[in-house]
Amino acid sequence: MQLPLNDAGLWSALVCGGLFGFVLERAGFGSPCKLTAQFRFTDWSVLKVMFTAIVVAAAGLALLRGLGWLPADAVFVPTAYLGAAAIGGALVGAGFAIGGYCPGTSVVGLMSGRLDALVFLVGLLVGTGLFAGAWGSALDAWTTAGELESGDTLLDAFGVPDAVAVGAMAAALVLVYWLGGRMERRSRGPVSAAEAVQGAGAER
Repeated sequence: MQLPLNDAGLWSALVCGGLFGFVLERAGFGSPCKLTAQFRFTDWSVLKVMFTAIVVAAAGLALLRGLGWLPADAVFVPTAYLGAAAIGGALVGAGFAIGGYCPGTSVVGLMSGRLDALVFLVGLLVGTGLFAGAWGSALDAWTTAGELESGDTLLDAFGVPDAVAVGAMAAALVLVYWLGGRMERRSRGPVSAAEAVQGAGAER
């Protein structure tokens, strides 16, 4: 069985990218104020949406493999360089916190008409060009640091079945929603009696 757009190549990527960008914009991720609020723990929308997407994708892939609709080797899994991932994650996170955008949300912000997103995107492209020009130098060792030789998936490296991995991620997702909700309510402070009555009236 072939899934829709399975062999569509570039068109498949454009369709999926466009849909993904639309969802990000509708979630408010074109605004750097909303994005940086995650780092202040006052708005957990970023983590909730992204983590939910990861869990849904992982569950979907596990289900498709279990049904035999998706061969085990159909999805490319890059080599696990844990050290490089930690370094890159720290740098991307720092840029995210300072600039208010990541690579994907900067495009969403630009399509929403934000000039600061354009500045961020230009900086991203310049930085990518400088990195590519420095390839083969000392940076090469940083990008391959901490290779996990035992395997590139949880199943290969630690023998963790798909069902256990997806279950653990789903449990962590529930925790994120619970903890995020508590911290968001705390950041908003106590609700006055007038606001409570107004909110009840709006719900009606």
